[in-house]
Amino acid sequence: MFDIFWRAVAIGVGATVLMDIWAIVYAKATGTPLPNWAPVGRWFWHLKDGKVFHDDIGTAAPYEHELALGWIGHYAVGILYGILLVLLTGPGWLAEPTFLPAWIWAIVTVGAGWFLLQPGLGIGWAASKTPNPNTVRFLNLVAHTVFGFGLFATALLIR
Repeated sequence: MFDIFWRAVAIGVGATVLMDIWAIVYAKATGTPLPNWAPVGRWFWHLKDGKVFHDDIGTAAPYEHELALGWIGHYAVGILYGILLVLLTGPGWLAEPTFLPAWIWAIVTVGAGWFLLQPGLGIGWAASKTPNPNTVRFLNLVAHTVFGFGLFATALLIR
């Protein structure tokens, strides 16, 4: 059981690292800024007060270590997703990983961003309050596809 747990954690970390590498490549290729995890850290910080949804996370009280908390939260969620994938697929998938379950799971996890994090930050359901919501949605799906590939590839590497 311990072995399965640590492999699930490693799968989540590996997938999150690959997603971050994708973000760097995309930012360099397009000239867009890298993701800023500070607002996410601020959002996580305010969860302790029971505040989930903000009109604008930028107007919420700042937290001194919000960037660090954002990065920690980003990786904690990736690890949680890795653990949940292993729980959903079972040890058989760890022995013989396939891409489809990892990709389906990664696409399902977009829902947490669209229906929890993004409205929590004040940018609307599925980024509806952003200037280009369809672009944001598309890029969310691409990033989570990369995450799904990372789940699969890490599982292959550590089996």
